[in-house]
Amino acid sequence: MTIDDVTLRRFDSPDEVRTFEKGRFELVRVGGSVIGRATYQPGWRWSTHVGAPIGETRCRVGHLGFVVSGVATVAFDDGRVTELRPGDLFHVVNTPHDSWVVGDEPYVSLHLLGADQYAK
Repeated sequence: MTIDDVTLRRFDSPDEVRTFEKGRFELVRVGGSVIGRATYQPGWRWSTHVGAPIGETRCRVGHLGFVVSGVATVAFDDGRVTELRPGDLFHVVNTPHDSWVVGDEPYVSLHLLGADQYAK
């Protein structure tokens, strides 16, 4: 194995950072994929802090990811609400949804699919 057989990347040096009030979304391109790290502060809400500036009330991106820390919800217009907690692997379909941080701890998650389309 040569060094060319392994690519190492870190979120310390992301390829792109998308910032918005109470949050940031860092993107790293590696192995032909785009991986995202979301960091949201207490009080963050998608519809308020990401959607409102672009004229949207709901996120329409599908997500596949992993919760590192904190707690957030995903809420659909039909009343379904799910909490995402540390250690959870999650798949959220691209049905319009809102999301917000629960509690006083920042929420951090890794996004394995959908990262390239999120918070554009």
